[in-house]
Amino acid sequence: MILLLTPKWVSAQQSGSGAIPGGSTGAVVKQPEADNQPQPVVVMPELVHFENAPYPAEAEKAGLQGRVVLKLTIDKDGNVTAAEVLEPAGNGFDEAAQAAALKFKFKPATRDGVPFAAKIKYGYDFTLKVVEAPPPPPPTTGELGGKLFIAGADAPVVGAELVIVGPQAAELRVMTDASGSFQIPALPPGKYKLKVNASGFDPLEVEEDVVAGEAIDVKYRLSPVSDGLEITVQGERPPREVTRRTLERREINRIPGTGGDALRSLQSLPGVARPPGLAGLLIVRGSAPDGTAYFVDGTDVPLIYHFGGLSSVVPTELLDQIDFYPGNFSARYGRVMGGIVDVSLRKPDTKCNGDYGKKTDKTGCFHGMAQVDLIDARLLVQGPISKEWSFAAAGRYSWFDKWLKPALESAGSSVTSAPIYSDYQLIAEHNTNKSRTSIRAFGADDRFEVIITDPAAQDPAFGGNLRFGTSFMRGQILNEAKLSSAVDLTSMFSVGKQKINFGLGIFKFDLDLTPIYWREELAVKVAKGVKINAGMDFEMSPYKVLVRAPQPPRPGEPDPGPFATRPLNESQDSGFSFRPAWYVEGELTPLDRLRVVPGVRLDFARDSGHADFSPRINARYDIVKGEGADAGSGVPFKRRTTIKGGAGVYSQPPQFQETDEVFGTPNLRSNRSVHYALGIEQAITRTIDLSIEGFYKDLSDQVSRNADPLGYAYNNAGIGSVKGIETLLKFKPTERFFGWVAYTLSRSVRRDAPGAEEYLFQYDQTHNLIMLGSYRLGRGWEFGARFRIVSGPLDTPVVGRPSLPAVYAADAGAYVPLQGKPYTTRLPLFHQMDIRVDKRWQFKSWAFSTYLDVQNVYNHAAAESFVYNYDFSRRSYQTGIPIIPSIGVRGEL
Repeated sequence: MILLLTPKWVSAQQSGSGAIPGGSTGAVVKQPEADNQPQPVVVMPELVHFENAPYPAEAEKAGLQGRVVLKLTIDKDGNVTAAEVLEPAGNGFDEAAQAAALKFKFKPATRDGVPFAAKIKYGYDFTLKVVEAPPPPPPTTGELGGKLFIAGADAPVVGAELVIVGPQAAELRVMTDASGSFQIPALPPGKYKLKVNASGFDPLEVEEDVVAGEAIDVKYRLSPVSDGLEITVQGERPPREVTRRTLERREINRIPGTGGDALRSLQSLPGVARPPGLAGLLIVRGSAPDGTAYFVDGTDVPLIYHFGGLSSVVPTELLDQIDFYPGNFSARYGRVMGGIVDVSLRKPDTKCNGDYGKKTDKTGCFHGMAQVDLIDARLLVQGPISKEWSFAAAGRYSWFDKWLKPALESAGSSVTSAPIYSDYQLIAEHNTNKSRTSIRAFGADDRFEVIITDPAAQDPAFGGNLRFGTSFMRGQILNEAKLSSAVDLTSMFSVGKQKINFGLGIFKFDLDLTPIYWREELAVKVAKGVKINAGMDFEMSPYKVLVRAPQPPRPGEPDPGPFATRPLNESQDSGFSFRPAWYVEGELTPLDRLRVVPGVRLDFARDSGHADFSPRINARYDIVKGEGADAGSGVPFKRRTTIKGGAGVYSQPPQFQETDEVFGTPNLRSNRSVHYALGIEQAITRTIDLSIEGFYKDLSDQVSRNADPLGYAYNNAGIGSVKGIETLLKFKPTERFFGWVAYTLSRSVRRDAPGAEEYLFQYDQTHNLIMLGSYRLGRGWEFGARFRIVSGPLDTPVVGRPSLPAVYAADAGAYVPLQGKPYTTRLPLFHQMDIRVDKRWQFKSWAFSTYLDVQNVYNHAAAESFVYNYDFSRRSYQTGIPIIPSIGVRGEL
């Protein structure tokens, strides 16, 4: 028989580092007497050996505690033969308590001294032991830090000098950073005098007490009052390219002629040629527009500007930085021979700047922006979701067609329609100390449609319904993880839709893609001064294409006549394109002043069936590096003279239509280019930098068209070269002024085959001079101007005699011109002045601004091409855009 003893029960505690038995055992239980008969004396079991239960690891990690109540069966020898859980605690506590209790040893229960089996209740407590750290030594120093602001606004003062004189008359000098902040750690206790000197502001002198163990955070406001605009300097990572041009936020917001659009500011940089009027293209260092690729955090996008180049597809407010590589770019990028534009989207803004922004309890502040001008309207909302999650949503829609169409109709124009565009961006982002995950959806849509009731007399086929549309959408996941102090992993995956639709009368082109992009890069610091970046870059896409058009003539081939007389070819195709690539690149700094970046890339194009091996190397060396004093103000700045250079192989697969079985020639190799660059960068003063760079491109295996027994087929016989020099004299943004002068001298030539006659490339521009600047007048006013002088575009002339410039095609009822050599006539010099005026009002919790941005302020009629009468006997210039004023308003919360 087993006796259940219940008068009292036993308990024990278990901590994270051991167990402490508790409660009472061996108690005497005296039974009540009956009928005056003596009752037996029962003694409860007494614990003589306690077993520590291991603390469940997951519970200890989570900081959990628990109590498990057991029913123990103890035999007459004092052994625990069973342990039943009466009141469980979960989280691994129950199993640990049972296992330990079965190893307990008791002095058995007795009745009048005779042992017997019994059952008791036993409580097992799991409690965490608090380990107290030893007290830190008493502090002996304090800290002094803070921010400088423009009085009357929350704009930081960047690059201001602070002179700190300590108790022992020792003097320290520091500069405010991009956020207007300064920090001085480890100061001995005592009184310190601070003198603040900033160009354009009254001097400030204050005294502060530094106390050991305390950090003093101060805020100073300097007069006079300015416009309160934020000046932020984009921090630069060590470059992996010869040349990377990064614009600061104030610059990209205020460049005249861009409407405040950040990506349009790229057109004012060295090496970027002027595109044809209303063409949203980037022409970089003598390459074709399709030789430059555009990326949004590693995802390729088909276009960067909306129709007409009036605005970009990503709003300035969502940009973190724009990296522009005009050539000699690193092995991360491939499939093009021109340049790279890599746009990074910023983290959603959740900061609370004083009273600016709509506050939440703990997670941050919401912000909003609305802007409208004569071109489009845009809206942006961003803020926190939780402590680690944030969001941003933005959209833009053009509406200038609403007022332009009536204006065109009243002017009697034969074309009375205008393009319509829109774009959107959605971001949800998760940030921790070790990783960043961003989920995005972004896209753009451009449409243009018009009925041509009066087609050109030279080609009756160009009549009827003209429609053009291009759209894209991308869903993207970006993850940046720090796996350890020496290893970083960046992953990107995106999928989307992309459509191009063009139709003109009987001609048609429809392209439907589902592009998929996958990028991985592993960066490992293998030793001091040695870092290896290895990655993969996959581009895939199911596609459908329909083309109905005549075979195009090769360059220099006599005009085959009006399209109306040419036989149509139609091709419908679908398939799956696959272009994978792998690369590895080193970042070597054997000396503090020397940085060498060797790399190699391997590309494969399934559509052409060829692979391309591309070795590259870039290097930078600081001839002079150290601290200096500005000659004008005496303010210290980082002195630097850097030489840079690079060489590398770059390959661009042929266009899909060039390898099409109907319109092209299968099995073409990739276009090939070898880039060479050599330059120097000089920090002249604290605010003035000079950069000069020479470049050369050796082009080979260029896809061209030449006669063969079956007609005019594509081949890889083309060759060419591009050479030039770029100069950039830049005045970096201060509290009042920024500006630069950029000049590019270049020559881009081609040959259709070795030994063939050399000719200027279609987009060659010998001279390109840009001068711009913007000045803050005070009280919220800012004025800026940009002036450009560029060599005129090239055109193919009609060279027939004045009495016979064309022949009559009776079957089409139109004239066919007798054309000369392609692109041998240069049109007159292009020049244009743009201005911008801004006014901003800063309130306690929001800001309001208005601006006037005028392109072509003196209404110069720039010649873009030749236009001819019906029989080509007379010609005139097709002129570009007239004066375009844009007035806008903007509110920020």
